[in-house]
Order: sequence, then structure tokens, then C-alpha cells
Amino acid sequence: MEMKEVWLIDYARTAFSRSRPRQPERDVFGEIRGDELLATLLMEFFESPKYLGNKPVEKKDIEEFTVGSAMGVYEAWTYGGRIPLFLADFPVHVPGLFVDRQCGSAGSGMHVGIMEIMTGNSKICLAGGVEHMTRIPMQNDHVNANLNIVNKKSKWYRPQYDLMNAINMIQTAQKLYEQEVPAFTKEDLDKFGVRAHNLTVKNTEDGWFKGEIIPVEGHVEGNVEEPMMVDHDMAARKSTLEAVAGLPRLSRPFYLEKNGGKEGYMEREGTDKGVITPGNSSPLNAGATTCLIMEAEEAKKRGLEPMARIVSIGWAGVDPSVMGRGPVPATQKALDFAGLKADDIDFWEINEAFTIVTLNCMKAFNIPEEKVNVMGGSTAIGHPLGSTMIRLPGTLARILKDNKAKYGVANACCGGGQGVATILENLDA
Repeated sequence: MEMKEVWLIDYARTAFSRSRPRQPERDVFGEIRGDELLATLLMEFFESPKYLGNKPVEKKDIEEFTVGSAMGVYEAWTYGGRIPLFLADFPVHVPGLFVDRQCGSAGSGMHVGIMEIMTGNSKICLAGGVEHMTRIPMQNDHVNANLNIVNKKSKWYRPQYDLMNAINMIQTAQKLYEQEVPAFTKEDLDKFGVRAHNLTVKNTEDGWFKGEIIPVEGHVEGNVEEPMMVDHDMAARKSTLEAVAGLPRLSRPFYLEKNGGKEGYMEREGTDKGVITPGNSSPLNAGATTCLIMEAEEAKKRGLEPMARIVSIGWAGVDPSVMGRGPVPATQKALDFAGLKADDIDFWEINEAFTIVTLNCMKAFNIPEEKVNVMGGSTAIGHPLGSTMIRLPGTLARILKDNKAKYGVANACCGGGQGVATILENLDA
């Protein structure tokens, strides 16, 4: 079977708010359900003259809709992806699909659409993602992980999986850091966080992110009675290394024997605390993303130009207790499928769930800093878990266009020990 060519036609997102599970009034989206946030985005995406409102594509043309979220419980339960469609007033013949690959959820939903188009099963697919970490925090009563995996008395005990540390994302970042010592220092992590914040602030002030953000009405921080159009990401701050270096340490050391145990750690770090802080980690966020992908010949018939061509996709599993390694094998799979090497890639969007994840991927592929997250990273922009892996390729496609560059990779690590990757080509380069 001949594989069809797939184009990324358009992409948009909401701004990413700063989530406050214990102070919901401080989240500018705190009064909006996540499914309503996504539905608002979808309606504006199809109606705005800046996006699909000026293109010959209607809701009725969509042959598959996927929605990704890492916490599909409580009010984020989508009825198989259908509730956002109903809220956004799509025709009943448009099917939906809910996808959970944690931080890769929206991207894996996008991948489902890509594969449907490649195989000729669909021509036009819409992918979305949403996470609302104020209204549905990572720790909530509607998630009940099976901890028999770590119960030595259970028949389900699996000692090969360090599940307790795997569930704590902060600890997975600490473990990755310690495994990679001496390649990185805490200062390296902090510097990359400072870089992310300052790049994001600069490019927000310059208006670059307005090219992908659809404003949504929320409320003024701390005052739910006062409406406000939210048109920029809320977590980015001008930053200095001195300020970031003093932030509280959130992780606990593992004292790996290969690095000299506790004595070696204390000598190297000067403390018995971990290295992961709010300054080198992504914040908690709420936000929604969406993109339209189409079979190339169908797009040509409609007179549409691509943002980018989808070259290949990749996914992989890794040790869940060092889930930050996931982008490396996922990207290698995508590169191999495309017949490309890392040196062929002009720009990278590597999700900064933690800066150590990005730095580790850069080390693995020998990527220079000037090719990575050049408009800012998730440490500052935000990481509303399941929605992020549409933002990354969407932002990447815009970067490729701006720089007349040819190839780009967007990738992310995923909770549970996985990675996802998407390779794009700018056909104008």
C-alpha cells in the first residue's frame, strides 16, 4: 500500500494559565472547565479568519477527532472524545477518540490521525489536547494507581519497576540527573531554566506567541468577578541565575553508589537535598491545543498550503523511574524511519518538563543549544500535561517557517516511562 503524504495545515492554542489547585481563584482559567476551555478553542479555531475561518474546511469535513489528556477523570472524562465535540457544536457524524499517553497524549492523538491519513482511512483529521491542573490536580481522589506492584506480599509484586519513584515526576528527574553525573550540574539545570524564562518573556513581549494563541475570556487573578481576556502565557518571568539558584529544592537524592553514595553526593552538591527546583521544572498549568492535519492531495484540491509536512513519528518505552529518557529512543525511531540523522535537524522543540530532560536529549544527540527551544521552553511557557505535544510541533512549524529551515523535531517524555516524537519538514525551505 502506498503511504499518503500528510500535511499540518493549521495549529492554535489557548494561553497557558498558572494553575493553583489550592487557590483556584488565582488561576485565570479557574472558573472554566477543561472541556469547555477546549471547546471554546475549537469553536474559535473554525471561526477565526486568522485560522480555519479563512480556509475551505468546515466542522462537517472532519473524519476523526482525537483529544489527549493525562488526567481523563472527573470532569475531564470525555465520553470517548465526544463531549468536547458536542460542546463545540460539531455534527454527530464526526467521531471522537480519547487518548492518554500522559505528557504525550495530544501528540499521540495527532499520531493516530497521521496514521489514518497515511493509510488512506481518513483525509482530514483534527487533534486536540487539554489539561486543567487547577480543577483536576495530579493527586486527586479519582485516580487510584494499583500499588500491588510494589507490595511484596502481593502476587502482582514486580520489583523491576520502581513505581513509587516513577509516580513522583520530580523524583524521576532527580534520578536522571544523578545517573548522568558528572555530565551536568545543578547550575546547568538552573541556567537552562533562566534561558527558558527570558526567551519566553522576550518573545511574548515581541508578540511572537500571538501568532498561535487564541484569546479566551477568563478572570483577573484573584478576582473571579472581573473578566479578562487571557492572551498570553501566565507563568513566564524575567529571571536571573542568582534568583533561581536560591529556590527551594523539591527532590530527594538517591545517593547512587556509582557516584560515591551519600558522601560523594554531599561533596559534589554541598547539600543532602535534591537538585530539582521550581526554577528548572515546568509549572502547573491549564491550557488547550488543537491542530488540523490533512492528506496532501486533499489539501491541494482545496487550495491549502501546509505549515509543514509530517515526515515521521516515533514512540518508545523506558524505565518509568527515569521517564525523562523517553525522548531519546522515540526520536531515534522517528529519525530511523525518516532516514535522517540528528545532524540533519535544524530546530528542536524538546519539552522541558524538567530541564534535565532537555539537556539529556541534547547530550544524546549532540545538539547545540542554539537549535533548541529557541522561542522559549515549557519551564516558562508552561506544560499542561496532555495538551503539550500539539503545542511543540505547532510552535516548531512556525519556527521552521520563520527561519526558512528544513527539518525539525518535537519530542517529549511521558509519565509512566515513555517518549513521543514528531519530525516535520518545511516544504518552503
